[in-house]
Amino acid sequence: MTIVKNLLLSTYWTLLLLALAQIQAQVVVDTTFHKKIMTYSDYIEAVAQNNLSYAAEKLNINIAQAAIEKAKIIPDPAFNTGLFNNDQQHMKMGYGYDIGLDWTLELGGKRKARIDLAKSESELAQYALQDFFQRLRAEATMHYLTALHQEQLVKLQLSSYEALDQLAKSDSVREKLGAITAIDATQSKLEAASMWNQVIQSIGHWKSALGNLDLLMGSKRIAAVTSTNGDFSTFNRNFHLHDLIEQAQLYRSDLLYALQHQDASQKMLKLANVNRIIDLGINTGLTRNAAARNEIAPSPAFTATNIGISIPLKFSNKQKGELKEAYYAQQQSAVQYKQIELQVHTEVINAYYQYEATQKQLQQFNTGLLQNAQAILKGKRYSYERGESSLLEVLLAQRAYIEIQQHYYETLFNNAAALVELERSAGIWDIHF
Repeated sequence: MTIVKNLLLSTYWTLLLLALAQIQAQVVVDTTFHKKIMTYSDYIEAVAQNNLSYAAEKLNINIAQAAIEKAKIIPDPAFNTGLFNNDQQHMKMGYGYDIGLDWTLELGGKRKARIDLAKSESELAQYALQDFFQRLRAEATMHYLTALHQEQLVKLQLSSYEALDQLAKSDSVREKLGAITAIDATQSKLEAASMWNQVIQSIGHWKSALGNLDLLMGSKRIAAVTSTNGDFSTFNRNFHLHDLIEQAQLYRSDLLYALQHQDASQKMLKLANVNRIIDLGINTGLTRNAAARNEIAPSPAFTATNIGISIPLKFSNKQKGELKEAYYAQQQSAVQYKQIELQVHTEVINAYYQYEATQKQLQQFNTGLLQNAQAILKGKRYSYERGESSLLEVLLAQRAYIEIQQHYYETLFNNAAALVELERSAGIWDIHF
């Protein structure tokens, strides 16, 4: 075990510095990139607690609750008063004042219809929040899996670089001994340098993936950049398509939202109907008149009270725009529900077959594909050291092994991504790793 390989097991960044010195390249390593391991469960919890978009979405619940309180409001009474003076022009009819109250009495259950609609829209906001979180959780999981996948590729590239670097060192010694040509030794160095470039690129992708984790956690602190922890061995489930479709009908939040939207549309139509019913205006008042000193018709001071009602003339009922709007909105919500129901059905089927395909792809690697590629590479290296194989054969075997490893990691990632999409589309969730 070389010094570089030992350092690889303990820290990647020390390895990068040593590898840089070995190939004598002028590359600067970002030593300010601090790592802090965060498990998947801690990450999802942090997203749920701190994601800014989710926090904004949760305020819709408060807004909906406030709308219920608003719907409970009844019309306020109106107080009116006035003064009059009939003593002008020497009439001496006295002076006085009027006070009164006016109040609108809503008929037809308007207040109850408003409250029912507000409550239905509050439940609608709950389903909207649930749907938002389910999508956010799936998106966050994909970002975490991407970061984990990129870390795997970094490990693979570093391991491959180490092997090629050792080969280049060995070939440099063999060239001095006259065992191989200078061209072969140079070729080995070029292969190691090329692999090092791939290592740098992989690290860049990894850093970017880690940065996306901070975005969903609502963090803009550089120190919050994390390192993922886990593997892809737990993304293996057995499903029945028919059961998944039934579960999606019961638990898909967007489908539940569409169903609740129909209820809200019905209550909106009911409110539009009751709004066409007339309301009564109730008024009462008191008039106080001072004594009249008019010589022709003197009268003592008096107080008069009155009470009455007013009935509006609903000429506006001839215009049925509000009623038509609510009616067509109800019809639209019914069509939208059918569309979302069909969409959910299609998404579940597509996700199921995609997951099934990645499962079959993974089975191909269980037939010894990786082991055979590694055995061939070891054999070619051994033969090359004994002078029985060419450098080209070793490099081809090395490339084939790397490609198979990369394809294996990509298949693992695709399988995990397919499982995330399948469970999201079915409205279920048991992703833990």
